[in-house]
Amino acid sequence: MNRLKIISGHLSPAGSTDHERDLWGSTCGSGPAGSSGPEDVVVVHGLRTATGRAKRGSFKNTTPDELLSAVMTAVLKDIGLSPNQLGDVCVGNVLQPGAGALMARVSQFLSGFPETVPVYTVNRQCSSGLQALFNIAGAIRSGSIDLGLACGVESMSLRAMGNPGDLSSRLVDIDKARDCIIPMGITSENVAERFGVSREKQDAFALGSHQKAARAQSAGRFREEIVPVTVTMVDDRGEDRAVTVEEDEGVRPGTTLEGLAKLRPVFKPDGSTTAGNSSQVSDGAAALLIGRRAAVKALGLPVLGVLRASAVVGVPPDVMGIGPAVAIPAALEQAGLSVADVDVFEINEAFSSQAVYCVEKLGIPPEKVNPNGGAIALGHPLGCTGARQVVTLLHELRRRGRRAYGVVSMCIGTGMGAAAVFEHPGP
Repeated sequence: MNRLKIISGHLSPAGSTDHERDLWGSTCGSGPAGSSGPEDVVVVHGLRTATGRAKRGSFKNTTPDELLSAVMTAVLKDIGLSPNQLGDVCVGNVLQPGAGALMARVSQFLSGFPETVPVYTVNRQCSSGLQALFNIAGAIRSGSIDLGLACGVESMSLRAMGNPGDLSSRLVDIDKARDCIIPMGITSENVAERFGVSREKQDAFALGSHQKAARAQSAGRFREEIVPVTVTMVDDRGEDRAVTVEEDEGVRPGTTLEGLAKLRPVFKPDGSTTAGNSSQVSDGAAALLIGRRAAVKALGLPVLGVLRASAVVGVPPDVMGIGPAVAIPAALEQAGLSVADVDVFEINEAFSSQAVYCVEKLGIPPEKVNPNGGAIALGHPLGCTGARQVVTLLHELRRRGRRAYGVVSMCIGTGMGAAAVFEHPGP
C-alpha cells in the first residue's frame, strides 16, 4: 500500500493537489504509518477476560457464550455506546461446533444486543481472534459498516482438540495434505531440529515469559485490560461455588530453569518440547471495538490504535511455527516500517521453539518481545488469542505515553502465519 502511494505520487502531475493525493490514500483504507485520514480503521477500545487454566481453572464450568458476553458488554459500557450502533460483530472461535455460530448469536442476546445487529464467526485456528479484526476492518474499508465488534473466545475446558473431522483418504497420497494432520507438538520438534533451537534456549525463553508475566501481574498492568467475571464453578467436593476471576491463572512466579530442565519431552522421547516450554491450554475471551476514524470522531469516541497493515501467509505445514517469521516482514513492508521502528512485538508463544526461531530470524531485540509475558505464561485459548494479543499490545503502547508502533503475530496450524501492525497515536 505504501509503495503504491509512492508510485502514485510519481505518476501524478506536478500540480496535483493535496486533496487529490489524500483521496488516493483514503481509497486504500488506513494510510502508511504516521499518516491520519478519515478512512483510517481505528481501534476504539478493547478488553479481555483473565485466562483460566483449562480443565482445572475457575472457568472450567463456564460456557463460552458467557465469557464472550462479559467482554462484549463491558467494551460498549465503558465507552457508552449503544449496541444498535454496531454494523456487525465477528467472533473468532475454533473448537465449538460450526466455529461457534450458534454460541456467538446467543452471546449477543445474553449481552442485551438487539436482534437487528448481525453476528458471524470465523475459524482460522490460532489466528481466529485476529482474523475477526481483519474481517471487521475489511467491512469498514469497503464502506459496508462504520463500527463493528471483533471478538475471540475459547473454552478449552469444555471442548477438546483432536477430532480432525471428515477428510478424504487421499490425503495420505499428498505430502502437504498429510502434513496438515501432524500433531502441533511434532511441528514444534521439527522446528527445533531443522533450525537448531536447543532445549536450553527453549527453557530460557519459557522462564522469561513467566518472569515478565509475573512482574506485569504484580505491578497491576493487566488490570485496565481485564474484565472481572463472576462465575459458578464446581469445587473438588462437587459443590457449586461463586468466584470472581480477575487474574490470569497460568502465571508461575516461582518458575526456574532447574525446574523446567527436569520436565520430560511430551511428544518425542528424545525431543525438546515439554509442558513447560509450550503454551498452556486455557479458557478466555476478548473484544475490540473497531471503527472508521470519521465515524469514531463524529461520536466523540477515543482512538486507542490505528490498524496500519495486515498480512496472512502460508508456510510448510510440518513447520507451521515459522509463520510469524514470514508474516511479520510482509505486514511491516505494507506499513512502510522496519523491525527497528516497532516498539513492541506480541508474538504468540505456541511453543518456545518456534517463538525463539522467529525472534532470531527477524533480528528482533528480545526486550521488545512480549514485555508482559506471552502464551507460555498467560495461556493460549485458541480462538481468543489474536484478540487478546491486540488488547494487551494497545494497552501497553498507551502506557508508554507517546506515538508508538506494535505488531501482533502468531503461527497457525496447518501451516500459516498472520501479522498486524498497529500505531498508537500518542497523547
